[in-house]
Amino acid sequence: MANSKGRRRRFGAVRKLPSGRWQARYLGPDGLERRAPETFETKTDADVWLTQIEADMTRGDWLDPDAGAVNFGAYALRWVAERKLSATTDELYYRMLRLHILPTFRHLDLAEITPPRVRTWRAERLEATGETTVAKSYRLLKAILQTATDDELIRRNPCRIKGAGKEEAEERPIATIEQVDALADAMGARWRLMVYLAAYASLRPEEQAELRRPDVVLPDVPETLKRSRESAQGPILLRISRASPELTTGKRVTGDPKSQAGKRTVVLPGFLYVDVRRHLDWFAAKEPNGLLFVGERGAPFRRSTFGRKWRKARDKVGLPPNFRFYDLRHTGNTLAADTGAKLKDLMVRAGQSSQKAQLIYQHSTLEHQQRIADDIDAHVRARRSGAEQDPEADPPVLARSEA
Repeated sequence: MANSKGRRRRFGAVRKLPSGRWQARYLGPDGLERRAPETFETKTDADVWLTQIEADMTRGDWLDPDAGAVNFGAYALRWVAERKLSATTDELYYRMLRLHILPTFRHLDLAEITPPRVRTWRAERLEATGETTVAKSYRLLKAILQTATDDELIRRNPCRIKGAGKEEAEERPIATIEQVDALADAMGARWRLMVYLAAYASLRPEEQAELRRPDVVLPDVPETLKRSRESAQGPILLRISRASPELTTGKRVTGDPKSQAGKRTVVLPGFLYVDVRRHLDWFAAKEPNGLLFVGERGAPFRRSTFGRKWRKARDKVGLPPNFRFYDLRHTGNTLAADTGAKLKDLMVRAGQSSQKAQLIYQHSTLEHQQRIADDIDAHVRARRSGAEQDPEADPPVLARSEA
């Protein structure tokens, strides 16, 4: 390719424009001629730019300058659709895009999203909403643009703010055993077992929503002991294999648990025998494969209805407004950890997964799970026994009718 004076250059060409500025152009690996996106004040500046392009092509780092001319909004929506995410994660990502990301970046091309624009966007979001939401949105934006980088549509990810994707979540509150009992009483007979399964078995709400009669395995107990609060002789098992999270639309999406580790068998503390058996007799759907938790009319419980009952019970017990039903699971995990169980046993009980290599060689057996359940059983019984010796303490009451 010749320059303005007719001499051939080793790579590319420069020419002086009537305006006095210099233009640079070159042939790309695809054989198409391309021009620099801007003109240069001096010939030397144009030569330096061509040298950089040549070096990129030599190293294999050259990117088609037109590749980034892809609309971010369309690319981001396609990115989520291609991920085959769980229903709840899919809903979360679309909501973050709609509310926090697309209003700023929808009409921009990928190549137009620069680090300064990302910094400005994040600062504006922090003024408008909470830090946790901004961190989640930033992580999603960064993941989408990282894929664009891997697809060689942009040279480098513009999300480079150190620590912007980290969430500084506050420590979740933990309920005492006395508060758990009070919550169970305040929720009423139909829903008390849900409180206990969250607190003493670390079950997620969506896992409880899909529990069915065959998932509960009760030990054989003599008729004379069926109404006693003595520990059951033999394990009480819950088999968790499905989950049914409720979306914000009210639709339930039934499928596998949150992760593969969510498929598990949990051993319940023996003191829950009476509560489990009575719930099966009184409230569970009567069909052989009936749901464990249904409303008064036999339909699956709804988050909105259950939430109203929960807030009233929480306020009655005196727990703070930020104490969620999900925090009972945190209570259960803490109780289990206090028994001295090893990390793998705790992970199995809570249905948690981890990539840490040292956990590969740790195994949790049914014996270990029974030991955790027995330790929780002994701990709760000791605390309840102390409360019963207090003449001013009201014992927990189990009513067959709704509280």
